[in-house]
Order: sequence, then structure tokens, then C-alpha cells
Amino acid sequence: MPQDRRLLVIDAVGLTPRLLEHAPRLSALADRGTRATLETVLPAVTCTVQSTFLTGAPPARHGAVANGWYFRDLGEVHLWRQHNRLVGGEKVWETARRHRPDFRTANVCWWYAMGATTDWTITPRPVYHADGRKSPDCYTRPVALHDELTAELGPFPLFHYWGPTASIRSTEWIVAATRRLLPRADLTLCYVPHLDYDLQRFGPDSVQARRAVRDLDAALAPLLDDAEAAGATVLVLSEYGITPADRPVHVNRVLREAGLLEVYTQEGMEYLDPWTSRAFAVADHQCAHVYVDDPADLPEVARLLSEVEGVDLVLDRRAQADHGLDHERSGELVLFADPGAWFTYYHWLDDDRAPDFARGVDIHRKPGYDPAELFLDPADRLVRLRAASGLVRKKVGLRYAMNVVPLDPSCVRGTHGRPHTDPEDGPVLLCTDPDLARDRFAATEVRDLMLDLVGVPAPARSTPL
Repeated sequence: MPQDRRLLVIDAVGLTPRLLEHAPRLSALADRGTRATLETVLPAVTCTVQSTFLTGAPPARHGAVANGWYFRDLGEVHLWRQHNRLVGGEKVWETARRHRPDFRTANVCWWYAMGATTDWTITPRPVYHADGRKSPDCYTRPVALHDELTAELGPFPLFHYWGPTASIRSTEWIVAATRRLLPRADLTLCYVPHLDYDLQRFGPDSVQARRAVRDLDAALAPLLDDAEAAGATVLVLSEYGITPADRPVHVNRVLREAGLLEVYTQEGMEYLDPWTSRAFAVADHQCAHVYVDDPADLPEVARLLSEVEGVDLVLDRRAQADHGLDHERSGELVLFADPGAWFTYYHWLDDDRAPDFARGVDIHRKPGYDPAELFLDPADRLVRLRAASGLVRKKVGLRYAMNVVPLDPSCVRGTHGRPHTDPEDGPVLLCTDPDLARDRFAATEVRDLMLDLVGVPAPARSTPL
């Protein structure tokens, strides 16, 4: 294979073999090239799987054990951090660059982008104003790329990237930005989030899900055309498949009712107190890391949680090793939910005492993942009016609070994170290169597959960790 072969890698999160039939352009790509089952890692969540794709390592080695975890040295829970130093191991472009020093890489919205050694970087990053307002924007390297993209495409559509108004617009912006970097890079990484939205809102078997797949397929078409015209190989991956959900499991409430989880109160609102809790969970879709302060409590906590309806697996350190999750950042226990179940982060027992951020889109303050952020509260008849009022206040430069997210999570219809029972509902790998000729790939093999596709020979692939 020529050494200067260019590669476009599209992370079409949520794409599965079952959904592919609704994506004619991607199906045609697979028919001309390769289609394979992709065996993901656990937990099957974005930060974990992407880190494995880029390093070839399991979570036990690269350390991204979920989309967030309890930072023991800080005594705080943080999700959706952005610094690339949080991911251990040599990244695929660094390996390629050791073989070919002029190798150039563009990262468009893959996670842990800030501080990465890529040549071009684009990642969502709001403007956090001193008065508390938040404005849509992105972070770029080089710095001049920000003004170039904003002038041509407008500001990054942050409120279409996540939240109740999440839509195809964010994916269209990402695709347009990727098209501008594709001619400049040897490896171009593009993350498109669109299937995360309606598949979690309405479920993967819904009419809305099928429409979302068609919309994603159409949005990708210009980028696929560009790649074909440039002679670039295209590799399409998905991190996980989204499966039906109908059972939220409030594991932190179970721990609180057992006297193991503590809260502290400010202005009548209850906040998780990780400093004094004997046990608490950081919930992340169908996975929850449970941090237990005293080893003597482990048997009690494990027994308690194993009896909770909706909990499938309770993994101690030894069992975590069998699943590639035995890292110091992991909880003393790791839970996986039953099919159809998922874990909330909720720690309060009375909605009137929920923190104010619980009713808003606030991914960095919530000590766990909250898919209810995709919804306007259906129980609030005035929710759209209040949302519109907040937008008016924002536009005129006033502070505002979008308290529109429901505290009843029963509206969520799709989830992911646990092992997939049917490959048709799991992630898929597509490639324009028909010579791959394999039925399945492990997520840990994706890094070496990328290196193959850009012409880096096996002897150059040592991966220091």
C-alpha cells in the first residue's frame, strides 16, 4: 500500500447492522468494500471506546474507564473532561508520526481533543461568560482555524450538539468542517453524534430512529464524495448500538436509603457528598462505578446492589480484570444493568430538594450521565414558553436559567453500555477497502487497522504505555 495513503475515519456513533439498511449511501460503501461486526469494550460508552480505538488498549490500560469517574485526588466527580493527558498510551497518529515524521492528523470532535498532539483540532467549547452565561463556540488548533470556520460556517451549533434541541445541524456543521480539513491531513478523524439523539429519545425501533439514520446518511454524502474524489480510504466505525430502554435504576437512592451515601444541603438543595459517603455510584448509561471508602463495607455493598432489580453484574476488582476494567480510576465495584435498564445519577429522595442543575443541561456539574437532558419536561405545560423566554434573555445579554429538563426519567427509550446480546444491535465497521475481508474486528484492533490503511508497517507499532 502506498505510504502516503490518506484515511478518513468516521465515528458514526450508534450505527448498527440493523440500522444500516436505512442508510443507502453507507450501505453502498459497505457493498463495494467491507462490512464487519465490531466487538466493543466495556463500558460501551463514547470516551472509553474512542480511547481504545486510538490506542489499541483496553480501559484497564488507557484509563478512560467511562465518560467520567471519581477523581480520588480531588475528591470530586467529573464527567466529560477534555484533556488528552487523561488517556494513557501512544495515540495512533503518534505511532504513525514516529514512522513518518511529516504525518498529519486532523481531529474533528473526537473526545479528549484538547492538548492532543494532532495537527488540527476542533472540539465543542462554549464561551463561559463572567456573569454565568454560556455561548456556543468551539476550541481549535491552530488558533486561526477558529475564525476561518466561524466565518464560513457560523458559530459551532452547541445547542444542537446536546440537549432538548439537539439535531442534525451539529452533524452538518461537523461534516462541513471535516470537508475543509480532509485535503490537508493524512488521517482525518470525524465524530458525528446524530444517532445518539432520537435513538435515546424514542428508541432504536422507532420511526424517528429510522429517519435519523436517513438524515445522517444524507449529511455524510458530501464528505464521502470528497473522500472518493481525493482517493482517500474511508473507515466508518460505531462505538456501540443503542438498545431499547424502559427501566431507570436509581442506584444512588438505594445506597442513600441504606445509610451509605451522604448529601450536604445548601439553600434547600441536596448535593452528593463524596467526601463523607461510605459508598456512592457514578452512573454512566448502563454502567455505574461504585466507590466504596472502607474495604470492610465491600461485601455489604456488593450484596445490597446485587439484589437491586435491574442490576445484572456486580464486578469486584478480580471480576473487573476479566472485563479489562481493573484500573485505579474504576470503582471498587462496577455495575452493569439488565437489558432494558439503565442507571440514573439521582441521589435525592424528594424532587423539591434536587439541585438546580438537575433541571438544566449541565453535563459538567452533574455527578453522572443524564439522558433526560434530551427532553423538555413533558409534565410542564409552560416549558416551551419558559425555554423561549430564556433564549430571549440570552440574546439580549441577560443571565438566564434553562430549567426545562424533567426529573422523571421514564421518557428515555434508548440506552447503551452493557454487552450486546445480538450483533445486529451492536456496533459495525465499514471500509471502502475490499481487501480487509474479515467478518469481525475487536475494538482493540482498530488502531492497527488504521495504521495498515495509512501504510505504517507492523515493526513500527510498538506502543509505550
